[in-house]
Amino acid sequence: MELFFKCWIILIAVQHFFFFIMESLLWKSLGRKIFGKGRNIDFFNDTAPLAFNQGVYNLFLCAGLILSLILRDDQCVSTLRNFILICIVTAGIAGGWSVSRRIFIVQAIPAMLALLIGNI
Repeated sequence: MELFFKCWIILIAVQHFFFFIMESLLWKSLGRKIFGKGRNIDFFNDTAPLAFNQGVYNLFLCAGLILSLILRDDQCVSTLRNFILICIVTAGIAGGWSVSRRIFIVQAIPAMLALLIGNI
């Protein structure tokens, strides 16, 4: 179960690294492909600075999860991991409510599962 849980955390970290790449580096191409339904290129040009900043926050979440796998103090690891996962759930709920239900499914649900698995 421990190995499965660590792999799940790595998967979520990789997911947030992908979000960083998409939002910070590829917003006008890949971001447009994913979120472009009904939007022209001007939207992506205008929102690129906001997307860049949002992507950096996703990189912080990724780094926090990786750090939680490296640290050895069990209480510190658990506190850090739970904090980062709660941040991800919160962001997923906000994104699902304000942008697309798909964000809730892709972002919040995996983090919720990790919280459940890690705190059993």
